Amino acid sequence: MTDLQASTPTSAAGVGTNPVAAAPAGVRTAADVVTPEVIAQLTRGVVGSGRTANHTPFTGEKLADLPESTPEDVAAAFERARAAQTAWAATPVRARAAVLLRFHDLVIGRQSEVLDLIQLETGKARLHAHEEVLAVAVAARHYGRKAGAYLRPKRHTGVVPTLTKVTELRQPRGVIGQIAPWNYPLELSVGDALPAFVAGNAVVMKPDTETALTALWARDLLIEAGLPAEVFQVVLGEGPVVGPEIVKHADYVSFTGSTRTGREVAQGAAARLVGVSLELGGKNAMLVLKDADVEKAAAGAVRACFSSAGQLCISIERLYVHESVADDFVARFAARTKGMRLGNSLAYGADMGSLVGERQLETVSRHVAEAVEKGATLVAGGVARPDIGPLFYEPTILDGVEAPMAVCNEETFGPVVSIYRFSDEDEVIALANATPYGLNSSVWTKDGRRGHQVAARLRTGTVNINEGYAPAYGSVQSPMGGMKDSGLGRRHGSEGILKYTEAQTVAQQRLIPLAPSFGMDDEKYAAFMSRSLKAMKAFRLR
Repeated sequence: MTDLQASTPTSAAGVGTNPVAAAPAGVRTAADVVTPEVIAQLTRGVVGSGRTANHTPFTGEKLADLPESTPEDVAAAFERARAAQTAWAATPVRARAAVLLRFHDLVIGRQSEVLDLIQLETGKARLHAHEEVLAVAVAARHYGRKAGAYLRPKRHTGVVPTLTKVTELRQPRGVIGQIAPWNYPLELSVGDALPAFVAGNAVVMKPDTETALTALWARDLLIEAGLPAEVFQVVLGEGPVVGPEIVKHADYVSFTGSTRTGREVAQGAAARLVGVSLELGGKNAMLVLKDADVEKAAAGAVRACFSSAGQLCISIERLYVHESVADDFVARFAARTKGMRLGNSLAYGADMGSLVGERQLETVSRHVAEAVEKGATLVAGGVARPDIGPLFYEPTILDGVEAPMAVCNEETFGPVVSIYRFSDEDEVIALANATPYGLNSSVWTKDGRRGHQVAARLRTGTVNINEGYAPAYGSVQSPMGGMKDSGLGRRHGSEGILKYTEAQTVAQQRLIPLAPSFGMDDEKYAAFMSRSLKAMKAFRLR
C-alpha cells in the first residue's frame, strides 16, 4: 500500500481538487490481509484446472492466484450441487433458517475481515464497504426470521367449497445459477444467495474474478454457520466462458450486471424454459423540488451520487433542481463535493475510494471530456488522481449537459452527476421518466404527501423520499428491482424468495366427484353446477 500524504494538487482544468485522507499509522496492507494461508482457506473446494488472478484497484498489484474453471468444471460443480440439494431441501425450513441467523452473527462479529477484502478488491472507501455488511446482515436476519412464513403451505378455497380442499406448496427449483458483479461483491453475491438457500436450493455462483475473495469469504462463513459445503459451489473464470455454462445447467438464473449482458442471459434461459431474475443498469434521477431543504438535499446528493465512487446501479447520475433553489443548491453541493477526502487505506476516514478498473476510468474520462468539449461546465472534479492510485478520479459535477452528450443518456457508472434545472413539476417528471432505464429515483421535499404523489408517477422500481437509495434498498421486506431496461424480477421481500421456488397446487376432492353422480345425467349435472355457480356468486364466495 502507498503511504499517502495529504495534498491538494492543482487541476489542469482550474477546478479545486479533493484532499487526500491521510492513512493512519500502522494501517494494514494487502500483504497483511491476503496471506497464502487465507488464499488456501478461501479457495478450498473451488475446482479449476487453470489459473487466474485478481488485483487491487488501489495500486494495481496482484492480490491472489486463483483456480480458473473450465466448462467441464462448471458441469461438475452443478452435478455436485444437484446431488447435495435433495437432502438440503428435505431439511426443515427452521433448520435452514437457523443457518442464516448464525451467519448474521458471524458477519457482524468478523466484519473487519471482509471490510479489508472488499476494499482491496473494489477500491471503495471503508464506510461504503460497510454498507455491504449491513445489507447482508439485514437480509440474513429477515429471511432467517420470515422464511417459514413465506414458504409455509397456504390453504385456498376450492372449486366446490368444503368438498374441494386446496393447498399451495412451494417447492425449491433445484440448483440456482448465480452470476454476480464486481461492484458489491458481498451483497450482490451471498446477499442474493441467502433466500435461495433457505428456500431449499443449492447454488452455483460465478463471482467476478477480480472480487472473488470476498464471495469466497462469505461461502466460508456460511459453511461455518452450518450450510453443507456441497450446496454452495463457486466457479471462477472469464464471463464469456463461464457465464453461458451457468445458464446452460441452472434450474433458475440470477444475474446482476449490464443490460446488454442481461439480455444475453435472458435469451439463454428462455431457450431452456428456465426462469431468470435480472437487475441491470440505471440512469437514476434525483428531483429537488422547490420546497426542499437545500442543505439536506446537498448533503444527500453527495451520498446518492458518490457512494462507492458512483459504481452502484442505484446511484444518482441525473440531478434535477427547481430553478428557484438551483443556484443555492449547486453552491452547497459543489462545496461539499470539493471537500470530499479521497483515500486508499484500509481504515475509515476517506469519503470516496477508487474506480475498479481501466474500463470504468476510460468511460468516466470520456464522458466528462466530451461533455466539456461540447459546452458543459465543470463545477467540480473532472480530474484523474494518479497521485493516489492508478484508477482514482475525483467526484465530478457537470452543468449545462444536453443531448447528444454521452453523459446525458448513457450510464456512466462512476462519480459523475449532471445538473439540470426545471420550473414545472409535470415537466421534470416527464424528463426523469424519459430514459430506457427504470431502477431507482429520489425526491426531495418538505411535504411528505407531495413527495409520495411525485414518487407514484416515477417509472422506477424504487423511489426514495429525502434520501438517495438506502431507505428503499435497506427495507428488505419490500421488493427491490427495475422497470423497463433495468431488469426483470425483484430481490427482497416475498418476491425475493418465492422466485427461487415453484408453486405447486395440491387439490383433494372429497365425498363426491366433479362429474355427474347420484343418478344425474349430463344435462342435469350441467344445470346443477350452473345453479351452484350462481349461488356462490350470491354468497360472495371466491
